[in-house]
Amino acid sequence: MVKTRWTRLAPVALVLANSGGAQVKIPEAEAVENLKAFAATYSDQASWEKRASMLRKGILAGAALDPLPTRTPSNPVIHSVRKCDGYSVANVYLESIPGLFVTGNLYRPTGPAPAGGSKPFAAILCPHGHWEDGRFRRDMQARCATFARMGAVVFAYDMAGWQESAFQIDHRGDKHTLTYQTWNSMRALDFLLELDGVDPKRVAVTGASGGGTQTFLLAALDARVSVSVPAVMVSAHFYGGCNCESGRRIHRRDEFQTNNAEIAALAAPRPQLLVSCGGDWTKNTPEVEFPYIRSVYALYGKAGHVENAHFPAEDHDYGPTKRQPVYAFLARHLGLDLAALGKDSAGGVDESFVRFFRHPDLKCFDDEHPVPPHALRGKGALRKAFAALQGRPAKAAPARQDKDRGKRED
Repeated sequence: MVKTRWTRLAPVALVLANSGGAQVKIPEAEAVENLKAFAATYSDQASWEKRASMLRKGILAGAALDPLPTRTPSNPVIHSVRKCDGYSVANVYLESIPGLFVTGNLYRPTGPAPAGGSKPFAAILCPHGHWEDGRFRRDMQARCATFARMGAVVFAYDMAGWQESAFQIDHRGDKHTLTYQTWNSMRALDFLLELDGVDPKRVAVTGASGGGTQTFLLAALDARVSVSVPAVMVSAHFYGGCNCESGRRIHRRDEFQTNNAEIAALAAPRPQLLVSCGGDWTKNTPEVEFPYIRSVYALYGKAGHVENAHFPAEDHDYGPTKRQPVYAFLARHLGLDLAALGKDSAGGVDESFVRFFRHPDLKCFDDEHPVPPHALRGKGALRKAFAALQGRPAKAAPARQDKDRGKRED
């Protein structure tokens, strides 16, 4: 086991406005030493893969996803399809387990697909971060619409307990939010790959902030992800300020210690773009996290498969300048069509074709599509149903649950 000192600091700087709760971070200098200690545990591809296997197993165990639940029919409902300029948008809900709903929007190309793959369209998952408007944000709609016009089938979905799923899960208050959220991402990927005309060999995931956490976790744990783009989140010294990021013991187990930079490295050698900026905890990415992750890729002879787009003068977002290198990266690695898009005055991708919808237009549940009566509600019902699909009884909530709420792993 790596013998390094880990410290939980009081939440002082780098606070996300809507994340809530105590944040988990360590001194930046200590994070650098931790990466050196991790690197000392392997020397070649074989020894790295041995560590990587241990990390994946430990992350699944810490996330309460060992064993994974039985995959049950997701029963997707797709409605309210709207045709736009080169793409369509539909409202979707599906079941990750019976009675637990993943809510989102499906963006599909309306033009011909780019050549390549046994099936015509690439697939892209788009999780969001801890911003109030979630998947309804204009930046979410912009990138999903653009990906679709480039030739990808795109699914933007709510974080567990956010927006339309808030009636089922207490996002900040349930210690199993990371469990449900990671499983929801896996089932959202199932949904995309079950759609007609989707190429299972060309699959990407990209999100920012808390969506960046979902991105690198899914890429680390699910080999079906062929390309990943975590934005403004991969950090060696900061793990997040929410139960969906650091509410479970995935970074420190009896057999290992790790951090988000090393978890992102678990995607190697699949193509990965790290998007970082100077205004948050990814400020050190070019000098700290990126070189470490690239060194892992180099073990496979694929150092060029990981890239870093850094914006030193920008803050914590997935804004238009950050989206530009993402479009080029995904076009290159998924075979998407940048030529299907116009250019703006700066020579980048022109997003002016995007049609922005109001929140009510994008909602899955409405008067014509009410919440199904078998929807699970409350922590107890969720844990019981989830545990049953894992073949084990649900553990009773500890007597000190309320007093301990907000405590995190490190």
